[in-house]
Amino acid sequence: MKQIIKFFALALIMMCAGTATIQAQQAKNPQQQQRSREQFAEAQARNIASQLALDDATAQKFINTFTSCQREIWEQSPRNRKPGQMLSENETEQALKARFNRSQKILDIREKYYKQYSKFLTQKQIQRVYQLEKQSMKNLRDKYGMGVKGKRKARR
Repeated sequence: MKQIIKFFALALIMMCAGTATIQAQQAKNPQQQQRSREQFAEAQARNIASQLALDDATAQKFINTFTSCQREIWEQSPRNRKPGQMLSENETEQALKARFNRSQKILDIREKYYKQYSKFLTQKQIQRVYQLEKQSMKNLRDKYGMGVKGKRKARR
C-alpha cells in the first residue's frame, strides 16, 4: 500500500513538473522571441546572400537591409489576437479595416525596401531574393507543420 501511495505521489510530482516546464516555455520573454526572430532573419539573409554569390560588401548591405525590412514588417503584426472569439458586426468591420490597413503598410514597406535593394542589386537579383525568401518560408512551414498563420496543422 505504501508503494502505491509513493508511486502516485511520484507520478503527481512528475506531472506538476512537466506542466511547469511547458508553462515556462510558453511564457518566454518577448525580447527573447524578438531576438530569435532577428537571428532567423539574419540567417535567412545570409543564406540568400550566399545563394546570390554576393561579394562581402554587398552581402553586408543586403543582410542589414533585409533584417531592417523584416523588423518593420513584424511591427505591423496584429496585437491581442483572440482566435475563435465571436465579434459583433461593428467589431468585425473594424478588424477587417485594420487588416487592410496592415496589408497596405506591409506593401509600402516592401516597396520602400525594393527601392533600397535597387541601389545595390540588379532587378534579377531582387526577383531571386523574393523567390528565395518565399521558398525559405515554405520550407519552414513544411518542416514544422505550420499553416499560413503560424498554427500547427492537425495531424491525422
